[in-house]
Amino acid sequence: MEKIFLLCIEDQREVLNAVVEDLAIFEEAFPIEECESVAEAITVIEDIYDAGLHLAVVISDHVMPDKNGIDFLVELHQDERFRNTKKLLLTGLATHADTINAINNAAVDRYIAKPWDKEKLQGYVRKLLTEYILESGIDYQPYLKWMDQETLYQKLRKY
Repeated sequence: MEKIFLLCIEDQREVLNAVVEDLAIFEEAFPIEECESVAEAITVIEDIYDAGLHLAVVISDHVMPDKNGIDFLVELHQDERFRNTKKLLLTGLATHADTINAINNAAVDRYIAKPWDKEKLQGYVRKLLTEYILESGIDYQPYLKWMDQETLYQKLRKY
């Protein structure tokens, strides 16, 4: 099996812990990296890339002290190395203009408002993981347990 990571960026430790706890169902196959700042996330992302591993999904808060999540996701989107990486913005403070910027300039795949619903968060991540695996040409069979079956079916029908 390929090593495929999830990355969570949230400056409030208790919120970060809650997100990671809600995503624990994926950790058997998809290690979860936790970062409390964009600077820390950039270091982790470079380490993942340098090791030849996969960064499937980035879940980012919007409002953080050093750099906001939308600006970070825009930069990530512009980096060709991570063209298949899926982006999820998780925030309680985004304005309408922020949300438009995230969609238009960062190609955010999902937006979730805080407080979030655990099952919806898991479902979105499941769908994004499925899309990432298929778009990256990774053998999906070892990951079937964690993939969104409807998305898998729809994508495979196109091939």
